[in-house]
Amino acid sequence: MNSPFLNHLHSPKRPVIVFDGATGTSLQTQNLTAEDFGGPEYEGCNEYLVHTKPEAVEKVHRGFLEVGADVIETDTFGGTSIVLAEYDLADQAYYLNKAAAELAKRMAAEYSTPEKPRFVAGSMGPGTKLPTLGHIDFDTLKNAYVEQALGLYDGGSDLLIVETCQDVLQIKAALNAIEEVFEKKGARLPLMVSITMEVMGTMLVGSEINAALTILEPYPIDILGLNCATGPEQMKEHIKYLSECSPFVVSCIPNAGLPENVGGHAHYRLTPMELRMALMHFIEDLGVQIIGGCCGTRPDHIQQLAELAQTLTPKERNPKHEPSAASIYSSQPYEQDNSFLIVGERLNASGSKKCRTMLNAEDWDGLVSLAKSQIREGANVLDVNVDYVGRDGVRDMNELASRLVTNSTLPLMLDSTEWEKMEAGLKVVGGKCILNSTNYEDGEPRFYKVLELAKIYGAGVVIGTIDEDGMARTADKKFEIAKRAYNDAIAYGIPAHELFFDTLALPISTGIEEDRENGKGTIESIRRIREELPGCHVILGVSNISFGLNPAARIVLNSMFLHEAMQAGMDAAIVSASKILPLAKIEPEHQEVCRKLIYDQREFDGDVCTYDPLAELTTLFEGKTTKRDRSQDENLSVEERLKRHIIDGERIGLEEQLEKAREKYPPLEIINTFLLDGMKVVGELFGSGQMQLPFVLQSAQT
Repeated sequence: MNSPFLNHLHSPKRPVIVFDGATGTSLQTQNLTAEDFGGPEYEGCNEYLVHTKPEAVEKVHRGFLEVGADVIETDTFGGTSIVLAEYDLADQAYYLNKAAAELAKRMAAEYSTPEKPRFVAGSMGPGTKLPTLGHIDFDTLKNAYVEQALGLYDGGSDLLIVETCQDVLQIKAALNAIEEVFEKKGARLPLMVSITMEVMGTMLVGSEINAALTILEPYPIDILGLNCATGPEQMKEHIKYLSECSPFVVSCIPNAGLPENVGGHAHYRLTPMELRMALMHFIEDLGVQIIGGCCGTRPDHIQQLAELAQTLTPKERNPKHEPSAASIYSSQPYEQDNSFLIVGERLNASGSKKCRTMLNAEDWDGLVSLAKSQIREGANVLDVNVDYVGRDGVRDMNELASRLVTNSTLPLMLDSTEWEKMEAGLKVVGGKCILNSTNYEDGEPRFYKVLELAKIYGAGVVIGTIDEDGMARTADKKFEIAKRAYNDAIAYGIPAHELFFDTLALPISTGIEEDRENGKGTIESIRRIREELPGCHVILGVSNISFGLNPAARIVLNSMFLHEAMQAGMDAAIVSASKILPLAKIEPEHQEVCRKLIYDQREFDGDVCTYDPLAELTTLFEGKTTKRDRSQDENLSVEERLKRHIIDGERIGLEEQLEKAREKYPPLEIINTFLLDGMKVVGELFGSGQMQLPFVLQSAQT
């Protein structure tokens, strides 16, 4: 992109760039009348002033340019047709945005010199409706932003700024609209996003700063920062996080402090010098390169910032990016410390009878409750699959995903064989999802369609090892398909860290000869992908491996297979966390039989099989259930029982044992001796790799 603004921003001098101050505050000082706005029905519509009284807007721009602002924003904060409709001006949206950009461009040209060029940022505000809360649908909002962006582009804006963002889904709608305009025009403009963190420390819909960054990181934006809502003091921790983690240039455009109600009007107390001193710290210590003022900031505030900018160079930043998924609330790293990314499998109509029954009854509350139970069990991501013959899957995905967005703190994996259902979810989920899945089964068009969705909505993607010849069984074929898909996806613009390869855990429990090597082939393909395709992830739907076995045997085999896959390099799995056992809870004999079954280590005398681990496993678990055998506990002392409760992460029956212990010991002794003894054992098991982090957390919570 040939952009004078970006050339200036990234010049060797690394200048501090100063945006203007508050448009609304500056207009209010002019004591405009209803007549200035074009009549009482338009009073308060600042965007209409570019038509009814352009000299008032010119006066604002001139005031900031004269004191040294490098960038002025167009008078279009509420310039979408959706907001303008409140004044019956929806049909004027394109015209008003174009006129505002042209007016600002004339002002900037008048003050530009070769030594100090001035630029125009096309302002796109948040509007008055939050899509995450269902106030407006994604497509309607996006189309309104297309019209606004087109006007700002045609009016000559040097860059576009999506600002005062309160809802991550609103940002996605705006960014998709802008990309549509860039594609139509055949050329891009620099792109800036400025989010608003409220006094309580999150965006209005509840997003933490880490979630916002995770959600926006896949998009081709140039600058990401904060504006509005608070003064610089309340922004400090958020700006520090962006400084350390954001790959984008960081901006900070605060209010002149927190607003106070004085005589029914918002009053801002922060003085120009106080704003200068606060932003000096952000530049020198945190590497902020773009500063300016929001509500309450006047030309004298911007004058101090312009003087400051002449003497400072932003600190060099070395941001560390952590690939993650995100709900609208918080992010979830793809790579879990000492564990794997647990994708809860129970919201899957294809695989869960309970989910299917609830979906057919349209028991949305029940499905949300099912999601919450998986959060309690330790899932990191929720798989959501509404594929059910005879139902409208697009509607079902919309209904379920829109409820999960605000009721679940976990990111969603949108799971379907049909891309239309995935997109229905993406249009209501403001977080960063993972799309499950794509492959080459129907040729390349569908493969690329899912990649396109991942690019448009900023998502990770699961790729199954299936091609035009069908499902791969051998390690060589699985790896061959993965390598082809890896190269195609990266060439398409999806980074390696957003790719999850599903090497397809097929049953090893059928006794059919061609199924015997399914486990071994899957494990070997994982090892090769990890060694030869850098940066990507490997995911499995683990429960397929044990299809048809006794439930108790399934839990043990699934757990052992999960352990072996992790040793080979798998870092994500679709499982029911409550049905996985840590190695420490599996008897050594059972471990050995499962390992031999996974690697098909049958023993033969000539053509006669003398040892079959599948038969052995079936015999070992004959008549066994998944219910815990508590008869062994009866012979344990109360002290040992307490210790076992902690090691097993078992809360049921704990209070009864605590009451018995209190008859003999004071509470602190119970905690410091028996309960902490249990945690000591848990720590040793964790350190030796026999217990994964989710089970450690269960023990700690118990």
